[in-house]
Amino acid sequence: MAIDARLDVIGLVVADMAVSLAFYRRLGLDIPADADAAPHVELALPGSLRLTWDTEDTIRSFAPDWRAGGGDSRTSLAFRLPDPAAVDTAYAELTEAGYHGEHAPWDAFWGQRYAVLHDPDGLGVDLFAPLGS
Repeated sequence: MAIDARLDVIGLVVADMAVSLAFYRRLGLDIPADADAAPHVELALPGSLRLTWDTEDTIRSFAPDWRAGGGDSRTSLAFRLPDPAAVDTAYAELTEAGYHGEHAPWDAFWGQRYAVLHDPDGLGVDLFAPLGS
């Protein structure tokens, strides 16, 4: 018998809520300014998914031995942009603002303009747009 489960939340654990939210606001997410001081933030996304942020202290409040992982993460978020030029513009804006650019924009063999950044906590954030035909 299959379990009737549906993906509902993508959760991120962050070292500094305000710094993390500033990054995601630059990507166009409409996150209220008063969320910067909250220990938990939740944002409804199109298609009924939710994106949440929790501070490390929030996680430790119920898992006292929790430690932030080191090294490369096996998780990333991918943001679709309207066109290939928007990938270049967004990547330039974010790296010029001091965010870590992992891979500058390139035309990927799978038919997308693609770039990879890291958010303030080191999570991979991909930017992409379909290439024209």
